[in-house]
Amino acid sequence: MKKLSVVLATFNEEKNIGACLESVKELADEIVIVDGSSTDKTVEIARKMGARVEVTDNPPIFHINKQKALNLAKYDWVLQLDADEIVTKELAEEIKEVLSLTNQQIDEYQENLPNKKLFRRHIKVLEQRDGKMGVESKEYVAFFVPRKNYFLGRYLMHGGVYPDGVIRLIQKEHAHFPAKSVHEQMVIEGRVGWLQHDLIHKDSPTFSKYLMRWSRYTDLIASEIKEESKSLSLVQKILMGVGYMFLRPAHWFVTTYLRHKGFLDSWQGFVFHLFSSLRFPVSYLKYIRKNIV
Repeated sequence: MKKLSVVLATFNEEKNIGACLESVKELADEIVIVDGSSTDKTVEIARKMGARVEVTDNPPIFHINKQKALNLAKYDWVLQLDADEIVTKELAEEIKEVLSLTNQQIDEYQENLPNKKLFRRHIKVLEQRDGKMGVESKEYVAFFVPRKNYFLGRYLMHGGVYPDGVIRLIQKEHAHFPAKSVHEQMVIEGRVGWLQHDLIHKDSPTFSKYLMRWSRYTDLIASEIKEESKSLSLVQKILMGVGYMFLRPAHWFVTTYLRHKGFLDSWQGFVFHLFSSLRFPVSYLKYIRKNIV
């Protein structure tokens, strides 16, 4: 099997980092962490578990430190993780298998994925938001991994939440983070495939943790609104405000909770999709408060 670097960017992840690194100890040939000056025991725990840790500052857009970690990787193939993610044994074995296949064998593997249709639908949604994933090429240089998101005691599987595909397994020289937006995917110069086994994402085990993450995201969206509004006329700004305050949240909730059956995830589904919808007006109000009032 080709050698594999596992890379992470961290900040105050002492509750998660141990389980994350434990899940890749039999998979990684090296573990590289860029830490944003954590004030807890994240760095201490990571170093005890054999990770190479570089401490730096903690920029608002976390992808900046993810790119730094990627740059430090020694090997060509890299598995990029977040500290609150866990690689299952099935996923670890699949990664080993894929890295041992020829390009033709990977083609056959992709055609036989059990969830191929679901993954292709997910790609179409992502490409509507982010543009085309990868470029036409004979060689596979990156792979999406499906994620199961743990939210307030339940894995969310409806409302468009699953498979929550994220590009995680990459060839270093063909991938980079633009580091411009909180929602961005990696830019891939080559062909992108899928792995079939899930990555466990302990996203929000408690509501307080979810609100902290949600508040940080709405701050970043508010900054994006500020940049977007600079080139708009007064009428366009008014229309943008109506969109963020009323149209976008209503459309998002109806689409995810009702049309895509988010209600099947019980009360956790309602809370998740409600707050996902509220990010639009809250971000806009933060923009108004910081820049106009």
